[in-house]
Amino acid sequence: MSNTAPRLLTAFVLTAMTLLRNRIALTLFVLLPVLFYALIAITTTDAPVAFTLAAVSGDTIIEVSRREEAIVFMGLAAVGFVSAFLGFYLISRQTEVSRRLLLCGYRSWEIVVARLAVLGCAIVAVALFSGALLLTFFSPQHLTQVVLGFALVGAVYGCYGLLAGSIFHRELEGVLSIVLLTNIDVAWLQNPIFYTESKNKFVIQWLPAHMPSQVSMIGAFTDHSVGFPVAASIAYGTALLLLAVMVFWWRMRILGANANDAS
Repeated sequence: MSNTAPRLLTAFVLTAMTLLRNRIALTLFVLLPVLFYALIAITTTDAPVAFTLAAVSGDTIIEVSRREEAIVFMGLAAVGFVSAFLGFYLISRQTEVSRRLLLCGYRSWEIVVARLAVLGCAIVAVALFSGALLLTFFSPQHLTQVVLGFALVGAVYGCYGLLAGSIFHRELEGVLSIVLLTNIDVAWLQNPIFYTESKNKFVIQWLPAHMPSQVSMIGAFTDHSVGFPVAASIAYGTALLLLAVMVFWWRMRILGANANDAS
């Protein structure tokens, strides 16, 4: 047990260094929030728009600037996509690092914890970055809640990325599953303007980004409590995380057995 902390630190550092050397990951981290915000700023007007806040009640209608609503929405989309990609990369593209660590006597759970720690730090960083950029366009009523919603959508989609990376052995299938779900969910159906006029709302409510999106929207434009959507977001992310960890743990056991046979 005395060697656990140094091993965890070493695994964390190796994983983080590998991630930082990935130019695509770093480019997405910076480029997507900037690009999404810039496109909204130059294409959307300040005309008022009304929509429903589902996590408050079905009768709660608020009216805000269309541009401000779109800025918050695009911030959620950017964080969700970047986090899903990072989660996928940390699982699917670091097999050789895992093999070396297993050969050095590392346990599977130590590798899992180190990966989760790196992913958590990356999600917090992209959420804070997107929140800081948002302030260049307008000042939300509760910035901390907006950033919390960004972090929650990042956590949920980061866990989905982990699950995709654990299930799909080829990069094409994993990336395609991430692109499809993020575009359908966080970049389309979770827009509260679309949600307000949609039918079969229960379909949208069961998608991963619904509750995190509600946290940011509530925090940006109202004084309502975000306790319920925060708890629901954590529950959804935890379920995805447990499933991803079980699949990844099983893969690590196989990888560890192969490494022992090779040695």
